[in-house]
Amino acid sequence: MTALQQYELSTIDLSGSEYTVEQTGRDKNFRPEYEARDITGDTIFRTTYQMYEDKDEFPFVDADGNEICTVKAIETWDIAGDYLLTDSQTDEELVILDNDLSLLQDTWRIRDANDESLLAAINSRGPLTILGRKLLPIGEGIAHKYDITDANSDRVGSIEGQFALFDFDQYEITLTDTSSIPTGAIVVGAIVIDAIQAN
Repeated sequence: MTALQQYELSTIDLSGSEYTVEQTGRDKNFRPEYEARDITGDTIFRTTYQMYEDKDEFPFVDADGNEICTVKAIETWDIAGDYLLTDSQTDEELVILDNDLSLLQDTWRIRDANDESLLAAINSRGPLTILGRKLLPIGEGIAHKYDITDANSDRVGSIEGQFALFDFDQYEITLTDTSSIPTGAIVVGAIVIDAIQAN
């Protein structure tokens, strides 16, 4: 086992380099629903962003409905804070997703759940895009774009959104080096980031 394999989910294979994540709709309680697909279009997992009064939660299930992991806010209504990713099959706490709330830059870091060492980061590109989304009348349709960097701040991939004024958000994840980042946490994180920032 390599050092980074300890952070991967135990029941699904995320060893590829291209993924699509998409908000597919809302459930009967109007909570956002998401799914992730591999390069062939097969569904890897789904989740519904469950916004509770105590803590936000994302239960991720595979294509057959089996729970594979959860992401939960560590603090109550942790809009710009820490979210813990736990493997549902092993009950192992894998990584923490933490966010710095900023008007001009969205920065999410993926850290070891135990010692909080940095494993990767997801950084939004361009303050003009951030301002446009927040200030323009149709700003919410402007697509997010992110760079993915490893623990050494080397760029190892991207998350590219599509203009979605009347449709739900969709992102293409492209990884140029999967050996230096926890891939599962990146794909899960892309969904968590979109859900938190949009809601």
